[in-house]
Amino acid sequence: MSRSSVSAMNWEAQFKSDTPTLIQSGKNGKSRTGALALDSDNEDQDITMASASESNSARARPVSVAPELYIQDDESPLSQLTKHWMNERHAPDILPAQEELLASLLDHIRRQSEAVQLLRGEPSASEEEHIRIMLVQMEVERVKFIVRSYVRTRLFKIEKFARFIMTDATIQTRITTAERAHASRHAHLTDRHFHNSVLQSLPETQSHLDDTPIFMPPMITKPDESRPVFVHALRDCPPIRFHEDLTLEMKRGHISLMPFSFIEQLLLRGYVELI
Repeated sequence: MSRSSVSAMNWEAQFKSDTPTLIQSGKNGKSRTGALALDSDNEDQDITMASASESNSARARPVSVAPELYIQDDESPLSQLTKHWMNERHAPDILPAQEELLASLLDHIRRQSEAVQLLRGEPSASEEEHIRIMLVQMEVERVKFIVRSYVRTRLFKIEKFARFIMTDATIQTRITTAERAHASRHAHLTDRHFHNSVLQSLPETQSHLDDTPIFMPPMITKPDESRPVFVHALRDCPPIRFHEDLTLEMKRGHISLMPFSFIEQLLLRGYVELI
C-alpha cells in the first residue's frame, strides 16, 4: 500500500498529529485563512473566512467571568467544530468566529481530498483499498457539510443584523474582516433600496431608518438576548444569578432552560453548550 493510501485511510490519526502544527502555522500567518474553500467540485472556491479584527473592548453581560476558554481534554477538533456549529445555530446572537479551528480542518481536508483523487486513479490499488478510499471520501463530505452549515448560519445572522453590526463596535470583534465587509455591503444595499423605493417619497421626519419611536420596536434589528435557550453544562459552573433572591448552580450534565443573556459568558468560556 502506498504512502498516500495510508495517509488517506488514517484520517483521525493523521489529523490529530497535524492539528498542533496547523494551528501554530495559522498563528504565524502561514495558514491560508484568507481564502479557505470547500466545494464538491472544486475545494478552493466556496467558503471564505478572513482574519478577525482585534479589539480590547468587551461587552457588559449579566454574568461576569474570566474570558479563559475551557476545552475538554478528550475533545477532537471535529468535535469542537460540531459543538460551535450547534451553539451558533441555537444562539440568538453572533458568537466569536472559530477561524483557527476552521483553518486547520480545511487545510487537512484539502490534503485528504488530494490524496483520495491520487489514489482513485492508481491502477495498482486493490478493491479493499478502493472501499477504504470511499469511506474516507464519505467522512470528508460529512466534515464539509458541517463547515458549510456553520458558515451559512453565521452569514444568515450577519445579513439579519447587518445594520446593527455596523453601529456596534463590540459585535464587530466577533466577526472576521470578510464578514464585516459583507455586513457593510449588505446594509448599504438595503438602505439604498429602501430609500429609492419608499423613503424618498416620505416627509423628512419619517424618512430615516434609525428612528426609535415610542411604544414601537426599534427599526434596527438587534439580537434578542432574552430569548430562552436550552443549556447543557459540560462542567460545574459558577452560580447564575437571575435576581437577588434566585440563583442557579449548574452541575456537570445539568440541562436547563433560561434566557440567553444569563449564560452567554459561560458559553463563550466553554462551560456550557446549547442543545
